[in-house]
Amino acid sequence: MKKLIASSLFAAGTLFMAGAASASECGNVSIAEMGWQSADLLAHIDSIILGNGYDCDVTLVPGGTMTTFATMNKEGKPDVAPELWINAFRADVDAAVKEGRLHIAAKSLTDGGVEGWWIPNYIAEAYPDIKTVSDALAHPELFPNPSDSEKGAIYNCPSGWNCRISTSNLFRAFDAEKKGFALVGTNSSAELNDSVSKAFENNKGWLGYYWAPTATLGKYNMVRLSFGVPHDKDEWIRCTSKPDCEHPKPNAWPKSEVYTVVTDAFQKRGRNAYNYLANRGWGNITVNSMLAWMVDNDATSEEGARYFLENHQDIWEKWVTPEAAVKVKNYLANS
Repeated sequence: MKKLIASSLFAAGTLFMAGAASASECGNVSIAEMGWQSADLLAHIDSIILGNGYDCDVTLVPGGTMTTFATMNKEGKPDVAPELWINAFRADVDAAVKEGRLHIAAKSLTDGGVEGWWIPNYIAEAYPDIKTVSDALAHPELFPNPSDSEKGAIYNCPSGWNCRISTSNLFRAFDAEKKGFALVGTNSSAELNDSVSKAFENNKGWLGYYWAPTATLGKYNMVRLSFGVPHDKDEWIRCTSKPDCEHPKPNAWPKSEVYTVVTDAFQKRGRNAYNYLANRGWGNITVNSMLAWMVDNDATSEEGARYFLENHQDIWEKWVTPEAAVKVKNYLANS
């Protein structure tokens, strides 16, 4: 898979050096709104840049990780998945790329997606010896359980998320219950976010699953703990990620690779529009800060995209041709 991705990225770089294309070569472009903040923000940024910088006729369509990949792979639509987290179905992506149905344009998250167990920065600073999960599990008193004052709490993912299974297995693998902890389930991302917010508002300890990029990590300074062991891919597939695993072992989350994926038809006709996507990527610090701004200002993804384009020209101008940059700036100034 890494070789295929590398070859796709090389091809993207080669195409980026190609000559300019006319607006007619872009035509209609459908972009998936993937259903979470960072991906939807990126979809709206792409919509403005492609629509105004490259004169594409852009349509945003509802999507999700598996549903968008499935329809792109089987039906060739939508044209673009701006932020596809591929770890859970890497073999399927590998096959689609190898057979030419889909193409990896670029890393949309240049740092990759980050998952794991986190604690507030003020706990990490007050107790500098807490660097690993095992270190934290030695101190249940620092991570109070709201429903049981005799135990510490480890917050789990919402129901239906794959990370709920992995966190549950790692809870058992590290014998967290014997060390004085209870696993606290959440029913939604809002409930998980609320537990973090309450901890910070009251300067209390918090321990549990979280991921980046998110608005919460843009607003609150959290420290990701080491699991004290390297990621074991085979063990992850065999047990850590399986709901019926009987004897889980300590493991670490893999780094999530997150890509912009396009259909073969769009890759062939897109020219400069494709070159933009092949050159477009941003880091988690930027994304976290943008998502935090959106939450603080109750902004939509479209409003967030406009704010980003108006305030971070130093980032996005590197993604586009000089001609497209002028056209996007004119659009922002006159709309």
